[in-house]
Amino acid sequence: MAQVNFTSSTLGNGLVTPAQSKVTLESAYLDIRNSGWAQQYLPDLYESEIERYGDRSISGFLSMVGAEMPMSSDQVIWSEQGRLHLAYKATINPTTGAVTAPKDIDNESGSSIAMSVRVGQTVVCQVTQSSNVVVLKGQVTAAATDGTTCTIKPYGYNNFVDHANLSGTSGLVIRFFVYGSDFKKGTSGLGGGVEAEFKSFQNKPMIIKDEFMINGSDAAAIGWVEVSGEAGQSGYLWYLKSSGDTEKRFDDYLEMSMMEAENVVGSGITGTGSEGLFAALENRGLVASAGMFDGGAGSSPLVNDDLADFDILLQELDKQGGIAENMMFLNREAALAVDDLLAGVNSHYAGGVNYGVFNNSEDMALNLGFNGFRRASYDFYKTDWKYLNNKSTRFLVNDGATAGKIEGVMVPAGTTTVYDENMGKNIRRPFLHVRYRASQADDRKLKKWTTGSVGAATSDLDAMKVHYLSERCIVTQGANNFVLFR
Repeated sequence: MAQVNFTSSTLGNGLVTPAQSKVTLESAYLDIRNSGWAQQYLPDLYESEIERYGDRSISGFLSMVGAEMPMSSDQVIWSEQGRLHLAYKATINPTTGAVTAPKDIDNESGSSIAMSVRVGQTVVCQVTQSSNVVVLKGQVTAAATDGTTCTIKPYGYNNFVDHANLSGTSGLVIRFFVYGSDFKKGTSGLGGGVEAEFKSFQNKPMIIKDEFMINGSDAAAIGWVEVSGEAGQSGYLWYLKSSGDTEKRFDDYLEMSMMEAENVVGSGITGTGSEGLFAALENRGLVASAGMFDGGAGSSPLVNDDLADFDILLQELDKQGGIAENMMFLNREAALAVDDLLAGVNSHYAGGVNYGVFNNSEDMALNLGFNGFRRASYDFYKTDWKYLNNKSTRFLVNDGATAGKIEGVMVPAGTTTVYDENMGKNIRRPFLHVRYRASQADDRKLKKWTTGSVGAATSDLDAMKVHYLSERCIVTQGANNFVLFR
Protein backbone atom coordinates (compact mmCIF):
# COMPACT_ATOMS: atom_id res chain seq x y z
CA MET A 1 0.00 0.00 0.00
CA ALA A 2 1.32 3.41 -0.95
CA GLN A 3 2.34 5.71 1.87
CA VAL A 4 -0.05 8.54 2.61
CA ASN A 5 1.33 11.77 4.02
CA PHE A 6 -0.96 14.05 6.00
CA THR A 7 -0.16 17.76 5.75
CA SER A 8 -1.91 20.90 6.95
CA SER A 9 -3.70 22.89 4.25
CA THR A 10 -3.20 26.63 3.82
CA LEU A 11 -6.29 28.76 4.25
CA GLY A 12 -6.85 31.18 1.38
CA ASN A 13 -7.75 34.89 1.49
CA GLY A 14 -11.16 35.72 2.87
CA LEU A 15 -11.34 32.72 5.18
CA VAL A 16 -11.22 32.78 8.94
CA THR A 17 -7.84 31.75 10.36
CA PRO A 18 -8.27 30.37 13.90
CA ALA A 19 -5.55 31.45 16.32
CA GLN A 20 -4.82 31.23 20.04
CA SER A 21 -3.70 34.75 20.88
CA LYS A 22 -3.74 37.36 23.63
CA VAL A 23 -4.85 40.04 21.13
CA THR A 24 -7.66 40.46 18.61
CA LEU A 25 -6.36 39.55 15.17
CA GLU A 26 -7.80 40.77 11.88
CA SER A 27 -7.45 37.25 10.48
CA ALA A 28 -9.83 35.91 13.13
CA TYR A 29 -12.85 37.59 11.52
CA LEU A 30 -14.57 37.30 8.15
CA ASP A 31 -13.22 39.84 5.66
CA ILE A 32 -15.85 41.15 3.20
CA ARG A 33 -14.04 44.39 2.41
CA ASN A 34 -12.87 43.09 -0.96
CA SER A 35 -16.41 43.14 -2.27
CA GLY A 36 -17.50 46.10 -0.16
CA TRP A 37 -20.67 46.90 1.79
CA ALA A 38 -22.30 48.35 -1.34
CA GLN A 39 -22.85 44.94 -2.91
CA GLN A 40 -26.47 44.06 -3.47
CA TYR A 41 -26.17 40.39 -2.54
CA LEU A 42 -26.51 39.03 0.98
CA PRO A 43 -23.82 36.45 1.79
CA ASP A 44 -24.97 33.10 3.16
CA LEU A 45 -23.25 32.88 6.54
CA TYR A 46 -23.07 29.92 8.90
CA GLU A 47 -23.51 31.27 12.39
CA SER A 48 -22.34 28.26 14.37
CA GLU A 49 -18.71 27.30 14.78
CA ILE A 50 -17.59 24.02 13.29
CA GLU A 51 -16.01 21.80 15.92
CA ARG A 52 -13.13 20.76 13.69
CA TYR A 53 -11.13 19.12 16.52
CA GLY A 54 -14.03 17.41 18.30
CA ASP A 55 -13.71 17.31 22.06
CA ARG A 56 -10.48 19.26 22.56
CA SER A 57 -10.13 18.49 26.27
CA ILE A 58 -7.66 15.77 27.28
CA SER A 59 -8.57 15.42 30.98
CA GLY A 60 -10.16 12.30 32.43
CA PHE A 61 -7.21 10.08 33.34
CA LEU A 62 -7.15 10.97 37.04
CA SER A 63 -10.93 10.73 37.37
CA MET A 64 -10.69 7.11 36.20
CA VAL A 65 -7.85 5.92 38.41
CA GLY A 66 -7.56 8.29 41.35
CA ALA A 67 -9.25 10.47 43.91
CA GLU A 68 -8.81 13.95 45.35
CA MET A 69 -8.41 14.66 49.07
CA PRO A 70 -7.58 17.80 51.08
CA MET A 71 -4.37 18.48 52.97
CA SER A 72 -3.37 21.35 55.25
CA SER A 73 0.43 21.43 55.08
CA ASP A 74 3.27 22.25 52.71
CA GLN A 75 4.15 18.63 52.07
CA VAL A 76 2.65 15.16 52.19
CA ILE A 77 4.73 12.30 53.60
CA TRP A 78 3.89 8.62 53.42
CA SER A 79 5.72 5.41 54.20
CA GLU A 80 5.70 2.16 52.30
CA GLN A 81 6.53 -1.31 53.57
CA GLY A 82 9.90 -2.83 52.84
CA ARG A 83 10.25 -6.39 51.65
CA LEU A 84 9.46 -9.03 54.26
CA HIS A 85 12.37 -11.34 53.50
CA LEU A 86 16.06 -10.51 53.74
CA ALA A 87 17.84 -10.41 50.37
CA TYR A 88 20.96 -8.59 49.19
CA LYS A 89 23.44 -8.15 46.37
CA ALA A 90 27.08 -7.91 47.45
CA THR A 91 30.69 -8.82 46.73
CA ILE A 92 32.15 -12.09 48.05
CA ASN A 93 35.66 -13.46 48.37
CA PRO A 94 35.21 -17.05 47.11
CA THR A 95 38.06 -18.36 49.24
CA THR A 96 37.19 -16.88 52.64
CA GLY A 97 33.46 -16.38 52.06
CA ALA A 98 33.70 -12.75 53.24
CA VAL A 99 30.73 -10.72 51.99
CA THR A 100 31.19 -6.93 51.64
CA ALA A 101 29.50 -3.87 50.10
CA PRO A 102 25.89 -5.12 50.43
CA LYS A 103 23.30 -3.36 48.23
CA ASP A 104 19.50 -3.16 48.19
CA ILE A 105 18.20 -5.58 45.55
CA ASP A 106 15.73 -2.88 44.44
CA ASN A 107 18.56 -0.36 44.03
CA GLU A 108 21.65 -2.36 43.11
CA SER A 109 23.44 0.70 41.75
CA GLY A 110 22.88 2.69 44.95
CA SER A 111 24.95 3.08 48.09
CA SER A 112 25.85 0.23 50.40
CA ILE A 113 23.37 -0.60 53.15
CA ALA A 114 23.50 -2.51 56.46
CA MET A 115 22.55 -6.19 56.37
CA SER A 116 20.28 -7.75 58.97
CA VAL A 117 21.62 -11.31 58.65
CA ARG A 118 22.66 -13.16 61.83
CA VAL A 119 24.98 -16.05 62.59
CA GLY A 120 23.30 -19.41 62.03
CA GLN A 121 20.91 -18.29 59.30
CA THR A 122 20.82 -20.31 56.10
CA VAL A 123 20.89 -18.69 52.69
CA VAL A 124 20.45 -19.47 48.99
CA CYS A 125 23.30 -17.86 47.00
CA GLN A 126 23.82 -17.05 43.35
CA VAL A 127 27.53 -16.44 42.67
CA THR A 128 28.60 -15.00 39.33
CA GLN A 129 32.10 -15.14 37.86
CA SER A 130 32.33 -13.90 34.27
CA SER A 131 29.89 -16.09 32.34
CA ASN A 132 29.59 -18.69 35.10
CA VAL A 133 26.50 -18.45 37.29
CA VAL A 134 26.38 -20.91 40.20
CA VAL A 135 23.56 -21.43 42.71
CA LEU A 136 24.58 -22.81 46.12
CA LYS A 137 23.19 -23.00 49.63
CA GLY A 138 25.17 -21.88 52.62
CA GLN A 139 25.15 -20.62 56.19
CA VAL A 140 26.14 -17.35 57.80
CA THR A 141 29.07 -18.15 60.09
CA ALA A 142 30.01 -14.60 61.10
CA ALA A 143 28.27 -11.23 60.95
CA ALA A 144 29.45 -7.75 61.89
CA THR A 145 27.25 -5.95 64.41
CA ASP A 146 27.01 -2.90 62.11
CA GLY A 147 25.77 -5.04 59.22
CA THR A 148 28.55 -4.06 56.83
CA THR A 149 30.08 -7.53 56.40
CA CYS A 150 29.34 -11.20 57.02
CA THR A 151 30.84 -14.58 56.18
CA ILE A 152 29.01 -17.31 54.26
CA LYS A 153 30.19 -20.92 54.05
CA PRO A 154 28.64 -23.17 51.36
CA TYR A 155 27.02 -26.53 52.14
CA GLY A 156 28.99 -29.44 50.65
CA TYR A 157 32.20 -27.48 50.04
CA ASN A 158 35.01 -26.08 52.17
CA ASN A 159 34.69 -22.80 50.30
CA PHE A 160 33.23 -21.46 47.07
CA VAL A 161 36.45 -22.12 45.13
CA ASP A 162 35.93 -25.84 45.65
CA HIS A 163 33.07 -25.65 43.18
CA ALA A 164 34.30 -26.59 39.72
CA ASN A 165 32.94 -23.45 38.04
CA LEU A 166 34.44 -20.92 40.49
CA SER A 167 38.04 -19.95 41.07
CA GLY A 168 40.36 -17.21 42.33
CA THR A 169 40.25 -14.93 45.33
CA SER A 170 38.99 -11.72 43.75
CA GLY A 171 35.59 -10.32 44.60
CA LEU A 172 32.71 -12.05 42.84
CA VAL A 173 29.09 -10.91 42.62
CA ILE A 174 26.75 -12.67 45.02
CA ARG A 175 23.00 -12.41 45.44
CA PHE A 176 21.52 -14.24 48.38
CA PHE A 177 18.37 -14.47 50.50
CA VAL A 178 17.72 -15.97 53.94
CA TYR A 179 15.46 -19.02 54.00
CA GLY A 180 15.83 -20.15 57.62
CA SER A 181 18.45 -21.20 60.20
CA ASP A 182 20.33 -24.30 61.29
CA PHE A 183 21.62 -24.96 64.85
CA LYS A 184 23.08 -27.84 66.84
CA LYS A 185 21.48 -29.16 70.00
CA GLY A 186 21.91 -27.17 73.17
CA THR A 187 23.09 -23.96 71.51
CA SER A 188 22.07 -20.41 72.32
CA GLY A 189 19.47 -18.44 70.42
CA LEU A 190 19.90 -16.55 67.17
CA GLY A 191 20.84 -13.34 68.95
CA GLY A 192 19.15 -10.02 68.17
CA GLY A 193 16.04 -9.21 66.20
CA VAL A 194 15.26 -7.59 62.87
CA GLU A 195 13.54 -4.23 62.88
CA ALA A 196 10.69 -3.78 60.43
CA GLU A 197 11.88 -1.94 57.33
CA PHE A 198 9.99 0.83 55.65
CA LYS A 199 10.70 3.53 53.10
CA SER A 200 9.51 7.09 53.44
CA PHE A 201 8.51 9.30 50.51
CA GLN A 202 7.26 12.84 50.22
CA ASN A 203 5.88 15.34 47.76
CA LYS A 204 4.90 18.99 47.91
CA PRO A 205 2.03 20.81 46.23
CA MET A 206 2.60 23.22 43.37
CA ILE A 207 0.58 26.36 42.71
CA ILE A 208 -1.03 26.48 39.26
CA LYS A 209 -2.49 29.73 37.93
CA ASP A 210 -4.22 31.11 34.85
CA GLU A 211 -6.12 34.27 33.94
CA PHE A 212 -8.55 35.63 31.37
CA MET A 213 -9.04 39.33 30.69
CA ILE A 214 -11.32 41.37 28.41
CA ASN A 215 -11.93 45.13 28.36
CA GLY A 216 -15.38 46.45 29.18
CA SER A 217 -16.13 47.64 25.64
CA ASP A 218 -15.49 44.26 24.00
CA ALA A 219 -17.50 42.49 26.70
CA ALA A 220 -20.55 44.49 25.53
CA ALA A 221 -20.01 43.77 21.82
CA ILE A 222 -22.12 41.08 20.14
CA GLY A 223 -20.68 38.88 17.40
CA TRP A 224 -22.17 37.20 14.35
CA VAL A 225 -20.73 33.78 15.25
CA GLU A 226 -22.66 31.63 17.72
CA VAL A 227 -19.97 30.31 20.02
CA SER A 228 -19.84 26.96 21.79
CA GLY A 229 -17.27 25.12 23.83
CA GLU A 230 -16.42 22.20 26.09
CA ALA A 231 -17.25 24.29 29.17
CA GLY A 232 -20.88 24.64 28.04
CA GLN A 233 -20.66 28.27 26.91
CA SER A 234 -23.00 29.44 24.12
CA GLY A 235 -24.32 32.67 22.69
CA TYR A 236 -23.10 35.54 20.53
CA LEU A 237 -20.78 37.24 23.01
CA TRP A 238 -17.25 36.31 21.96
CA TYR A 239 -15.72 36.75 25.40
CA LEU A 240 -17.88 33.83 26.58
CA LYS A 241 -15.96 31.67 24.14
CA SER A 242 -12.53 32.78 25.35
CA SER A 243 -13.51 32.68 29.00
CA GLY A 244 -14.93 29.17 28.72
CA ASP A 245 -11.93 27.93 26.77
CA THR A 246 -9.60 29.38 29.41
CA GLU A 247 -11.46 27.56 32.16
CA LYS A 248 -11.44 24.26 30.28
CA ARG A 249 -7.78 24.70 29.41
CA PHE A 250 -7.02 25.28 33.08
CA ASP A 251 -8.85 22.06 33.98
CA ASP A 252 -6.53 20.26 31.57
CA TYR A 253 -3.51 22.03 33.07
CA LEU A 254 -4.43 20.62 36.49
CA GLU A 255 -4.20 17.07 35.17
CA MET A 256 -1.24 17.67 32.86
CA SER A 257 0.73 19.23 35.70
CA MET A 258 0.16 16.14 37.83
CA MET A 259 1.57 14.03 34.98
CA GLU A 260 4.54 16.14 33.94
CA ALA A 261 5.66 18.02 37.10
CA GLU A 262 9.37 17.85 37.96
CA ASN A 263 10.61 18.03 41.53
CA VAL A 264 14.16 19.18 40.74
CA VAL A 265 14.17 22.81 39.62
CA GLY A 266 17.03 24.46 37.78
CA SER A 267 18.50 27.93 37.57
CA GLY A 268 15.97 30.62 36.74
CA ILE A 269 12.91 28.53 37.67
CA THR A 270 10.50 30.58 39.78
CA GLY A 271 8.29 27.75 41.06
CA THR A 272 8.99 25.12 43.71
CA GLY A 273 8.37 22.03 41.59
CA SER A 274 6.59 18.81 42.48
CA GLU A 275 6.93 15.13 41.61
CA GLY A 276 4.53 14.23 38.81
CA LEU A 277 3.47 10.73 37.81
CA PHE A 278 6.06 10.34 35.05
CA ALA A 279 8.89 11.53 37.32
CA ALA A 280 7.75 9.17 40.10
CA LEU A 281 7.73 6.20 37.74
CA GLU A 282 11.14 7.14 36.34
CA ASN A 283 12.55 7.18 39.87
CA ARG A 284 10.64 4.40 41.63
CA GLY A 285 8.55 2.49 39.09
CA LEU A 286 9.07 -0.20 36.47
CA VAL A 287 10.28 1.37 33.22
CA ALA A 288 9.70 -0.73 30.12
CA SER A 289 12.11 0.90 27.69
CA ALA A 290 12.72 -0.10 24.09
CA GLY A 291 13.98 -3.66 23.90
CA MET A 292 12.96 -4.65 27.43
CA PHE A 293 10.60 -7.31 26.12
CA ASP A 294 12.36 -8.33 22.91
CA GLY A 295 16.00 -8.54 23.91
CA GLY A 296 17.01 -5.22 22.40
CA ALA A 297 15.31 -5.25 19.00
CA GLY A 298 12.71 -2.71 17.94
CA SER A 299 12.01 0.83 19.06
CA SER A 300 9.12 0.17 21.42
CA PRO A 301 8.51 -2.04 24.47
CA LEU A 302 5.19 -3.24 23.05
CA VAL A 303 5.39 -2.98 19.27
CA ASN A 304 6.61 -6.07 17.38
CA ASP A 305 6.54 -8.29 20.47
CA ASP A 306 4.74 -11.59 20.88
CA LEU A 307 2.95 -13.02 23.88
CA ALA A 308 6.06 -14.80 25.17
CA ASP A 309 7.88 -11.47 25.29
CA PHE A 310 4.94 -9.89 27.09
CA ASP A 311 5.26 -12.58 29.75
CA ILE A 312 8.51 -10.95 30.87
CA LEU A 313 6.33 -8.12 32.17
CA LEU A 314 4.39 -10.65 34.24
CA GLN A 315 7.64 -11.83 35.78
CA GLU A 316 8.47 -8.24 36.73
CA LEU A 317 5.05 -7.87 38.35
CA ASP A 318 5.62 -11.13 40.27
CA LYS A 319 8.80 -9.62 41.75
CA GLN A 320 6.79 -6.69 43.08
CA GLY A 321 3.35 -6.67 44.71
CA GLY A 322 1.75 -9.04 42.21
CA ILE A 323 -1.45 -6.94 41.99
CA ALA A 324 -3.93 -8.93 39.89
CA GLU A 325 -5.82 -6.12 38.14
CA ASN A 326 -4.05 -3.46 36.10
CA MET A 327 -5.18 -0.70 33.77
CA MET A 328 -3.14 0.17 30.70
CA PHE A 329 -3.42 3.70 29.27
CA LEU A 330 -1.68 3.64 25.88
CA ASN A 331 -1.07 5.81 22.84
CA ARG A 332 -2.41 4.71 19.47
CA GLU A 333 0.73 2.85 18.38
CA ALA A 334 0.97 0.77 21.54
CA ALA A 335 -2.80 0.14 21.71
CA LEU A 336 -2.82 -1.26 18.16
CA ALA A 337 0.23 -3.35 18.99
CA VAL A 338 -1.62 -4.98 21.89
CA ASP A 339 -4.62 -5.63 19.62
CA ASP A 340 -2.37 -7.31 17.05
CA LEU A 341 -0.64 -9.23 19.81
CA LEU A 342 -3.92 -10.66 21.08
CA ALA A 343 -5.34 -11.29 17.61
CA GLY A 344 -2.25 -13.29 16.79
CA VAL A 345 -3.09 -15.71 19.62
CA ASN A 346 -5.78 -17.15 17.31
CA SER A 347 -4.18 -20.23 15.76
CA HIS A 348 -6.06 -19.57 12.49
CA TYR A 349 -4.91 -15.97 12.26
CA ALA A 350 -2.24 -15.44 9.59
CA GLY A 351 -2.43 -11.75 8.81
CA GLY A 352 -6.05 -12.01 7.68
CA VAL A 353 -9.51 -11.95 9.21
CA ASN A 354 -11.08 -15.09 10.56
CA TYR A 355 -14.89 -15.18 10.79
CA GLY A 356 -16.58 -16.80 13.74
CA VAL A 357 -13.76 -15.88 16.13
CA PHE A 358 -14.09 -13.32 18.94
CA ASN A 359 -17.89 -13.15 18.25
CA ASN A 360 -17.29 -11.94 14.68
CA SER A 361 -19.40 -13.14 11.77
CA GLU A 362 -19.38 -12.39 8.07
CA ASP A 363 -22.62 -10.39 8.40
CA MET A 364 -21.45 -7.99 11.08
CA ALA A 365 -18.86 -5.26 11.40
CA LEU A 366 -15.64 -6.82 12.57
CA ASN A 367 -14.47 -5.93 16.05
CA LEU A 368 -10.68 -6.05 15.96
CA GLY A 369 -10.09 -4.23 19.24
CA PHE A 370 -9.69 -5.60 22.75
CA ASN A 371 -10.68 -3.88 25.99
CA GLY A 372 -9.18 -6.42 28.34
CA PHE A 373 -7.56 -9.80 28.64
CA ARG A 374 -6.21 -12.23 31.24
CA ARG A 375 -2.76 -13.77 31.23
CA ALA A 376 -1.78 -16.20 33.98
CA SER A 377 -3.27 -14.72 37.18
CA TYR A 378 -3.29 -11.11 35.92
CA ASP A 379 -6.14 -9.11 34.39
CA PHE A 380 -5.29 -6.21 32.09
CA TYR A 381 -7.72 -3.53 30.93
CA LYS A 382 -6.67 -1.39 27.98
CA THR A 383 -7.85 2.02 26.89
CA ASP A 384 -6.59 4.84 24.69
CA TRP A 385 -5.06 7.85 26.40
CA LYS A 386 -5.99 11.01 24.54
CA TYR A 387 -3.21 12.99 26.21
CA LEU A 388 -0.64 10.86 24.36
CA ASN A 389 -2.47 11.04 21.02
CA ASN A 390 -3.32 14.75 20.83
CA LYS A 391 -0.96 16.73 18.60
CA SER A 392 -1.09 19.77 20.87
CA THR A 393 -0.04 17.74 23.93
CA ARG A 394 2.30 14.72 24.35
CA PHE A 395 2.13 13.55 20.73
CA LEU A 396 3.89 16.76 19.70
CA VAL A 397 7.11 15.70 21.45
CA ASN A 398 6.58 11.93 21.09
CA ASP A 399 6.37 12.05 17.29
CA GLY A 400 9.67 10.82 15.89
CA ALA A 401 11.43 10.97 19.25
CA THR A 402 13.82 8.25 20.39
CA ALA A 403 14.58 9.62 23.86
CA GLY A 404 11.89 10.62 26.32
CA LYS A 405 9.03 9.16 24.26
CA ILE A 406 6.19 7.89 26.46
CA GLU A 407 3.82 5.29 25.00
CA GLY A 408 1.67 4.70 28.05
CA VAL A 409 1.46 3.73 31.68
CA MET A 410 0.05 0.75 33.55
CA VAL A 411 -1.66 1.57 36.83
CA PRO A 412 -2.58 -1.06 39.43
CA ALA A 413 -6.24 -1.18 40.35
CA GLY A 414 -6.85 -1.22 44.07
CA THR A 415 -6.35 0.75 47.25
CA THR A 416 -3.94 0.99 50.16
CA THR A 417 -4.75 1.57 53.83
CA VAL A 418 -3.15 4.69 55.30
CA TYR A 419 -3.71 6.93 58.32
CA ASP A 420 -5.36 10.24 57.46
CA GLU A 421 -4.33 13.01 59.84
CA ASN A 422 -7.34 15.16 58.91
CA MET A 423 -9.89 12.45 59.64
CA GLY A 424 -7.91 10.92 62.49
CA LYS A 425 -8.44 7.36 61.30
CA ASN A 426 -7.30 4.77 58.78
CA ILE A 427 -8.87 5.06 55.35
CA ARG A 428 -8.42 3.31 52.04
CA ARG A 429 -6.99 5.33 49.16
CA PRO A 430 -6.17 4.50 45.55
CA PHE A 431 -2.51 3.93 44.78
CA LEU A 432 -2.70 7.11 42.71
CA HIS A 433 -4.47 10.15 44.15
CA VAL A 434 -4.28 13.94 44.30
CA ARG A 435 -3.88 16.04 47.45
CA TYR A 436 -4.94 19.70 47.36
CA ARG A 437 -4.48 22.46 49.93
CA ALA A 438 -7.59 23.24 51.96
CA SER A 439 -8.54 24.42 55.44
CA GLN A 440 -11.45 26.14 57.12
CA ALA A 441 -10.02 29.47 55.98
CA ASP A 442 -9.41 28.69 52.31
CA ASP A 443 -10.11 25.85 49.88
CA ARG A 444 -7.49 25.86 47.11
CA LYS A 445 -8.73 22.81 45.20
CA LEU A 446 -9.98 25.06 42.40
CA LYS A 447 -10.43 28.76 43.02
CA LYS A 448 -12.10 31.12 40.54
CA TRP A 449 -12.81 34.80 41.12
CA THR A 450 -13.54 37.91 39.04
CA THR A 451 -12.12 41.41 39.42
CA GLY A 452 -12.63 44.67 37.50
CA SER A 453 -15.65 46.85 36.71
CA VAL A 454 -17.54 44.53 34.33
CA GLY A 455 -20.49 42.94 36.10
CA ALA A 456 -20.03 43.14 39.86
CA ALA A 457 -17.48 45.98 40.12
CA THR A 458 -14.51 45.39 42.43
CA SER A 459 -12.16 48.08 41.08
CA ASP A 460 -12.08 51.01 38.63
CA LEU A 461 -10.37 48.88 35.96
CA ASP A 462 -12.46 49.06 32.76
CA ALA A 463 -12.09 45.34 32.18
CA MET A 464 -13.04 41.95 33.51
CA LYS A 465 -10.31 39.67 34.83
CA VAL A 466 -11.14 36.07 35.68
CA HIS A 467 -8.52 34.39 37.89
CA TYR A 468 -7.93 30.66 38.31
CA LEU A 469 -5.76 29.01 40.97
CA SER A 470 -5.13 25.58 42.42
CA GLU A 471 -2.50 24.17 44.78
CA ARG A 472 -2.05 20.43 44.54
CA CYS A 473 0.29 17.48 44.12
CA ILE A 474 -0.07 13.85 43.11
CA VAL A 475 0.78 10.97 45.43
CA THR A 476 2.09 7.83 43.70
CA GLN A 477 2.04 5.10 46.33
CA GLY A 478 3.57 1.73 45.58
CA ALA A 479 5.23 3.03 42.41
CA ASN A 480 7.05 -0.30 42.07
CA ASN A 481 3.71 -1.74 40.89
CA PHE A 482 3.33 0.84 38.10
CA VAL A 483 4.84 0.46 34.62
CA LEU A 484 5.99 3.31 32.38
CA PHE A 485 6.18 2.30 28.72
CA ARG A 486 8.94 4.23 26.92
